[in-house]
Amino acid sequence: MPKIKTHKATAKRFKLTGSGKLMRTKGEKRHLRRKRSKRAKRTAWRMLEVETTGEIRRVKRLMPYIEKFKG
Repeated sequence: MPKIKTHKATAKRFKLTGSGKLMRTKGEKRHLRRKRSKRAKRTAWRMLEVETTGEIRRVKRLMPYIEKFKG
């Protein structure tokens, strides 16, 4: 049986924590940021937990060799 390929764009956008939570990056942090407040720009660099089960299922299909998932 051949190996399944990992979707590289997904692998760059999502990370898995030690406790098994799937984290995603936020958008709107590259350009056109002059009008945004300092607080909004600062919080854009944080990662958020993926909470939707459909999203988690889709990421699991695109990244088959990621080990644990919440739930």
